[in-house]
Amino acid sequence: MEDGTGEDLAARSRAALAEGGVLAMQIPAFAPRPSQQDLAAAVADALDTRGMLLAEAGTGTGKTFAYLVPALLSGQKTIISTGTRALQDQLYHRDLPRVRDALGVGIKTALLKGRANYLCRYRLERAKGEPRFVSHEQVAQFQRIVSWSGRTRMGDLAELEALPDDSPLLPMVTSTAENCLGSECPFWGDCFVVQARQRAQNADVVVVNHHLLLADLALKQEGFGEILPGAQAFVVDEAHQLPDLAAQFFGESLSARPLAELGRDALAECKDVEGSLAVVQQPARDLEHATRALRAAMEGLPPRGTRLRALQDAGVREALDALTRSLADFAAAIAPLREAAPGFEACHVRAIDQLARIARWQVERDLEGELDDSSGGGPDDDVRWYELSPRGFRLQRTPLDVSAPLRAHRESSRAAWIFTSATLAVDGHFDHIATRLGLEQPRMLLAPSPFDWASQALCYLPPRLPQPAARDYTAAIAEALLPVLHASNGRAFVLFASHRALREAAEILQGGPWPLFVQGQAPRAQLLQRFRESGNGVLLGAASFREGVDVAGDALSVVVIDKLPFAAPDDPVFEARLDAIRRAGGNPFRDEQLPQAVIALKQGVGRLIRTETDRGVLVLCDPRLLEKSYGRLFLDSLPPFPKTRNVADVEAFFETS
Repeated sequence: MEDGTGEDLAARSRAALAEGGVLAMQIPAFAPRPSQQDLAAAVADALDTRGMLLAEAGTGTGKTFAYLVPALLSGQKTIISTGTRALQDQLYHRDLPRVRDALGVGIKTALLKGRANYLCRYRLERAKGEPRFVSHEQVAQFQRIVSWSGRTRMGDLAELEALPDDSPLLPMVTSTAENCLGSECPFWGDCFVVQARQRAQNADVVVVNHHLLLADLALKQEGFGEILPGAQAFVVDEAHQLPDLAAQFFGESLSARPLAELGRDALAECKDVEGSLAVVQQPARDLEHATRALRAAMEGLPPRGTRLRALQDAGVREALDALTRSLADFAAAIAPLREAAPGFEACHVRAIDQLARIARWQVERDLEGELDDSSGGGPDDDVRWYELSPRGFRLQRTPLDVSAPLRAHRESSRAAWIFTSATLAVDGHFDHIATRLGLEQPRMLLAPSPFDWASQALCYLPPRLPQPAARDYTAAIAEALLPVLHASNGRAFVLFASHRALREAAEILQGGPWPLFVQGQAPRAQLLQRFRESGNGVLLGAASFREGVDVAGDALSVVVIDKLPFAAPDDPVFEARLDAIRRAGGNPFRDEQLPQAVIALKQGVGRLIRTETDRGVLVLCDPRLLEKSYGRLFLDSLPPFPKTRNVADVEAFFETS
């Protein structure tokens, strides 16, 4: 496939995806789809003109192939960013090789993840000498890591399938930007992160995830120089996730774990520097104690809230002051040891950085010097807030609007930018997502799903349900669901707006004729696997099951949404954003809450029909869909499902399956 065919990139992309084209000939079960070809042509035009494209590709469009084909045919250096590491692996190991081989293009590809995904040889060696394991299982897992470290080529911890994502061993054997020793490291020449970066710099197509893309955009460098300059095109898949993730990266946080690790890392350095233990031991212990004391002082607070809410508590203020003092004492104690070992130098830099973060989080005056007692916002139009986990805390500073920095980075890149997802539009319009991404007059495309909705799907709106705020709402839903579940013989996802409702429904539905799988009983991947294997299970999940869950075929034939997914009122960032819209003369409900909820609902609905042969029933329980004027916006934003309020139609639908 040479460039000199006389055809433009859009025509060549369409031809590759058409009936009788190279993908149809080379890839088994490939089915040409007009909407896929339209999307590929729009991507090609953006690549040719270094333009911006905002494209919603309905489920089943085949959007991955639609952007891969023009990207590979263009020969441009392209960064493709996906929403999660799992999608990243699927794209790199499955989709990309198939398209590349079908097109017959000889391009170099690379997979690049954040540094926390790669084994750090230095920290592994350090961990070998430390008795920090709390169980035989941890010891066995650590031995597996050691054994694997001798044979891995890439150092990607995803190769270790038995290692859970939240394993406490991970921070012991991976580095962070703060604790990496850089070129001072004795293992620098064999560093897996350095090698992965070098492969990415030499590749034509690099697959990253949004966290890594944003880390580079926000210049939160991982210590190895940027990969983004030089790219001619960026494809952002699952682009609906980008604004909220960007807010995390353009802000900053301070959490309990890095503070605890700081003290432990300094103690680990002591074994190589004579006399240092006597200097470091007490300040490191004091730091760990002060970190735990702050978490204990925050115990009475709500799980998350504004900085103002936290600092109204005298005990929290005192504990935060004590943590600041112990961190300053720790930094002063290790300052004289910086010349003795690069590890001490790194610990000192981290301590100074953490001190600055605490100070910035505590700032209480705005630019005019007035006390800032609003929802937690600060001088840079950001919101300062906290979040508690069972044993830890996070103090976060988050900007309310990331459109300006995103726009600045896009403009300076001089590259083509393609934003795509199955859920970007609200009632056929892209205004909401375009504003949040800072896009001015992008090309826009709605590529509809190729499914035959009239025969493949049915939307059931149960009658006579109470209002969602009613105490007996979840019980009423469970009762309304029973005839549906009997008709479908289980095979259902039931998605809840809250964990409380999920637990209540689990109690009611327990002991039914279908295996019941409840979020929290097992890790998500394990729960999904058991659900698929059961053949007739009913899975109860919360918001995280709305996205990135793919169960094609008969195992999933019903998706139930209990309530319209308006964002939780306890999110300080969301509340501050609504307040900012109100102050600017906008309507927070219309401009923010409603479009966000529509996109979230579309994500959940997207779990139901995944292929041309899937059939299923969508159950939307919330009576506001028919009783409130805004309900029409939700229904008009969904695929064209036939709708019914009669459960007999659901039973008839499954009888014809």
